[in-house]
Amino acid sequence: MLINEGTAVSTSKILLVPYESHHVPTYHEWMKDADLQEATASEPLSLEEEYAMQLNWRQDPDKLTFIVCLPTASSSSLTAGYEDSPIRMLGDVNLFLTTSDTQDSVIGEIELMIAVKSQQGHGYGRASLLAFLTYVAEHENGLLEEFVKERMVEEGLKLNELRVKIGEKNERSIGLFESVGFKRVEGGEEEDGENYFGEIELTIGGSWKGRVGERVEGYREVEYRSMNHGQT
Repeated sequence: MLINEGTAVSTSKILLVPYESHHVPTYHEWMKDADLQEATASEPLSLEEEYAMQLNWRQDPDKLTFIVCLPTASSSSLTAGYEDSPIRMLGDVNLFLTTSDTQDSVIGEIELMIAVKSQQGHGYGRASLLAFLTYVAEHENGLLEEFVKERMVEEGLKLNELRVKIGEKNERSIGLFESVGFKRVEGGEEEDGENYFGEIELTIGGSWKGRVGERVEGYREVEYRSMNHGQT
């Protein structure tokens, strides 16, 4: 998506920046890890394929992506390559938009990954999720405008449901989403009747919009200046 192209989200506990081409080499190294591949149901890509994927995510109107970084004390604009340098990158958080089966609302599927193992279990996942949900709530209209325009679906739709699919053994992540109001879908099977990846699905209805903002200490959106060079 283009909506967050020049915006970073900063809180007292986390920094979210748009996924840019200079992040790709670090992301590529992360995704060589077999545990992350299993957790994200992903296949390893070549570096060239990873660059193509980054560009696709930037341009695709149904994918909102931020890179998760260590928090910054800066309250003004941020320049790419400094606060989001490789040693400060932690993971990513994404939203994938689709229309409901009845075509009368929009569903958002969230993916969250803290890729740096030494930084797992320190609250960065929770901080990222709450900051991300706040951003989505604040910009729901803009997100849907971009989605509707490019996908040529009916105007006036609302983002009435969020969902997440998590490996059944990942109790820490399941507990995180349950702690902010997500509920397990009974049965937890895919539409074809087979849960191939051994995932549990959790969902939350429209009530999520009023439940996150007050939990995010120091939330602010700041200008993010992208690099004018680099591979794309």
